[in-house]
Amino acid sequence: MHLGLIGAGNISGTHARAAAAIDGVRVAAVCGRTRDAAERLAREYGAAAYDDLERFLDHRPLDAVAIGTPSGLHAAHGIAAAARGLHVLVEKPIDVTTDAADRLIAAAARAGVTLGVIFQDRLRPDVRRLKAMIDGGRLGAPVLAAAAVRWYRPPAYYAASRWRGTRALDGGGALMNQGVHTVDLLLHLCGPVRRVTGRTATRLHAIEVEDTAVATLEFASGAIGTIEAATSAYPGYPRRIELTGSNGTVRLEGDAIAAIDLRDEPRVSRPVVEPSAAAASPVVADASAHQAVFEDFVAAVAARRPPMCDGRSARPSVAVIEAIYESSRRGSAIDVAPE
Repeated sequence: MHLGLIGAGNISGTHARAAAAIDGVRVAAVCGRTRDAAERLAREYGAAAYDDLERFLDHRPLDAVAIGTPSGLHAAHGIAAAARGLHVLVEKPIDVTTDAADRLIAAAARAGVTLGVIFQDRLRPDVRRLKAMIDGGRLGAPVLAAAAVRWYRPPAYYAASRWRGTRALDGGGALMNQGVHTVDLLLHLCGPVRRVTGRTATRLHAIEVEDTAVATLEFASGAIGTIEAATSAYPGYPRRIELTGSNGTVRLEGDAIAAIDLRDEPRVSRPVVEPSAAAASPVVADASAHQAVFEDFVAAVAARRPPMCDGRSARPSVAVIEAIYESSRRGSAIDVAPE
C-alpha cells in the first residue's frame, strides 16, 4: 500500500511511524499547510512533499490517505480523496458535526472506497478484554457507566495553534477533542445513548469552546451514566471508566483494567497506574495502538470488508457530543439524533 499523509503536524508524525512499521506499507507523499512542514516529515520517510492538496492527490502511486488535519477539515479532505478513488483513514473525530460526517460516509460509499476512523483505544488489549467480558455476559445486565477524562493542557497548547479551541476547526474543546475517545469507548462497550443532559464551561483557557464538561447519559439498554471531560484539571490524571452490571463492576484506569469485582468470581485488582502522558500532553509516545489501527485498515482494504471502526461506527460519538453541547445551550435534556 502506498500511503499519503494529509497533514504534517504532530499526529501525522504518529501516523507515519505507525504505517512505516508495517510490512508492505510505504509512506509515499505528505501534504502540509506549509511546504517546510511537509518537507520535514516527508524527508524522514523518503516521501514526496506537497503544500497543494490537488497536486498531492494526483501523486502516483497512491492507494490511500491518512488524514491528520484539523478536525473541521476531515470530511472535506476525505471527500476529495475518495473522489480520486483513494481509500480514507481519518483521525478522530470523523469531523465535528454529524452533517459533515454523513457527507464523508456518503462520498466513500459512492466511490466504493474503504473509510476508517482512528479510535485506537478500541484495540488496546485490556479494552478488548473488557469488551469480550461484556459481550459474554459476565457483567450481567447493564446498570451504570461512569467515565472521567480529567486532563490538563497548558495555555500554550491553545495559544500556539490556529485551530485548537475554535468552534470552526476543533468543533468543541475537552469533549470533542480529548473526550471523544472516551465517548466512543462508552458507546463501543455499552451501546447507543438515547438522551443526554450536559453542562459545559470555559474556566481556565482563553478559547471559544469548553475546557470543562459534565453530562449524564441515558443508554438505550436502560443503563444510565456520566462523563466528565476537562483540559482544566491540573496536573492531569489517567482516564477512568467504571462499568457496573447486575453481576458486578469493572474499572479501567488509563488503558488498563485496574479492578474486576464480580459476584461469582474472585476479585481481581492491579496497582493504580501512573499518570499517563496523554493526561498532560498531546504527544503520542507509543504508536503501537495506532499501528494496530493501520494494520486493521490495510487488511480491510485487501479483504474488501469494513475496518474495525468505519464511518458509520464513528458517527455516534459526534452525535452524542453535539447533543451534550445543545443541552448545555438550552439547559434541558436532549435526545441524541438517530443515524
